[in-house]
Amino acid sequence: MAEKKESVLEGFKAFLMRGNVIDLAVAVVIGAAFTNIVNSVVKGIINPIVGAFGTKDLEGYASCVKGTCVVVNGEMQGIQLQWGLVLSSILSFLITAAVVYFLMVLPMAKVLAKRAAHDKAKEGVAETMEISELEVLKEIRDHLVAQRGGSGSTASTGTGTGTGPGTGKGPEAHPTS
Repeated sequence: MAEKKESVLEGFKAFLMRGNVIDLAVAVVIGAAFTNIVNSVVKGIINPIVGAFGTKDLEGYASCVKGTCVVVNGEMQGIQLQWGLVLSSILSFLITAAVVYFLMVLPMAKVLAKRAAHDKAKEGVAETMEISELEVLKEIRDHLVAQRGGSGSTASTGTGTGTGPGTGKGPEAHPTS
C-alpha cells in the first residue's frame, strides 16, 4: 500500500515539475500583476478623462431602472444599473487584449513564421542535396562505365551478358602479351 502512495506522489511531483505547468503558473502570476497595471491605467487616466468630458468619473455613470436612486441610511433605494462600471471593465479588457496581442501574440507569430520558413528552406536544401548526391553518383557510375568501355545500363545493374571488361569472360579477360 505504501508503494502505491509513493508512486502517486511521484507522479504528481513529475506533473508539477513539467515545464508547461511551471510556465502556466508564471503566466498566471504575471497576468494578475499586468491586470492590476491595466486597471490602474483605466481608473487613474481613462476614467478621469471621460469624466472631464462628462459630469463624473466613468465608473460613476448609472441609471435607475425602478424608483429613485438615492442612498437613505447607507442603503440604496431603487434599482440602479451601473453601466459606467461595465464600460470601464470593457475598456480594461480591450486594453489588456490589445497589449497582449501587439506585444506578445503578433511578435511570436512573426518569429514562428520565420522559423517555419527557415525549416521549409532547410528541408528544400536537404532534398536538393539528396537529389544532387544521387546525380553525382550517377555521373560517377557513368564515368566508370565509360572508362571500362561498356554500356551504362549493364555495368550499373550487373545484369549484362558477361562479355565486357572485368567479367572474366570474353577476349579482354585474358590478354595475350
